[in-house]
Order: sequence, then structure tokens, then C-alpha cells
Amino acid sequence: MRTTKTAIAGSLLALTALTALTACGSDSSGDEAKPAPTVTVTKTVTASPSTPTEAEPVGALRMGAQREIAEPENGIRFTVQALSYQQPYKGPQPEAPADFQGGDTWATADVKICDIAGKFSVSQFPWSLVYSDGTSIEITGSTGGDMPKPEFPMDRSLKPGQCARGLVAFPVPGDKRPEHLVYAPEQGESVDWRIPKG
Repeated sequence: MRTTKTAIAGSLLALTALTALTACGSDSSGDEAKPAPTVTVTKTVTASPSTPTEAEPVGALRMGAQREIAEPENGIRFTVQALSYQQPYKGPQPEAPADFQGGDTWATADVKICDIAGKFSVSQFPWSLVYSDGTSIEITGSTGGDMPKPEFPMDRSLKPGQCARGLVAFPVPGDKRPEHLVYAPEQGESVDWRIPKG
């Protein structure tokens, strides 16, 4: 009876040792112990759209902002900028606008165009004012004399690296204020700037 108990105890001890070796050791091929498998979790993050900047504006620009315009078909590239709007013009007053011009006082926009590539001419004609009711006011075409100075040129050629800057005068009704200043050349895109409340 004693021998049987000793034999059973020895067998159990051997079986326990073998189980421990199998759990900690190598497999029957003699390879090194393999680490436990790991799980990698990948999280997909979608970037939220960035807030528009002056380089990528949405709608009308704020006064002072600059926009680059490219006309590949004409081989030109330039920047256009509206720096400020003044109503009424606070410098020496030219003769009051004529009745047919649609206003009783003068307002001015300080504007600038710089040539980046190609050659082209600039003038005041692409500029206008737009009101909340949809009406607009164009330039008169009057230059020189007592018109607000310095005037934006009426016909000047620019080449890369050159700029033109000056005032564009508009005959406006003194009791109304426009909402936008618009640059709209005959060809290419138009750009508009919000005119601050007076």
C-alpha cells in the first residue's frame, strides 16, 4: 500500500514538472519560446476643415485683404487689393458731382494692383460700388484737375514687379453707404470687399 502511494505521488510530481516545462519552454521542434501575440488598434482620425484665411477667402474679402488672380490664357498673374474706403472723401473736395452722375458727394477707394507675371494695363474702369438694394455706382471717368489725389491711373502698363496704387473716386449719395467695393475686369474673375459700416 505504501509503495503504491509513493509511486502515484512520484507520477504526479513528474507530470507537474512536465506541464510546467511545456508551458514555459519550447515546443517539440526546439525553437525559442514565442512571445504572446499582441493586438494593435488603429484609430482613424478625420481632419476637420480649416478655417478660411485670406489666401483662401470665402465670399467678400475684408477691406485691406489682397487676392491673387491668374489669367493663364493671357499669360498674366497679378494681385489686387482694396486698402480702404472713405465716404465722404476727407481731402480737398473736387467740384460737386453733376446731377446726372447720381450722387451729391465724393467717396474714394484706395486700391493697388501688382504685376507678378506677364504685361498688362490697369485703369479705374473695373472698379464699382454695390448697394444692399442691388444698385451700383461706376466711376465717372473724370481725372486730373481737382479730383482726389493720388489718383489710380486710367491707363498704365505694368510689367512683372511693378505696382499701381491710388484713389478711385465715386459720385455717391451722402445718405447711403455701399456694401461692397467690386473689381470686375472685362475678362477673368471679379473680387469684392466688404465696406465697413460708417
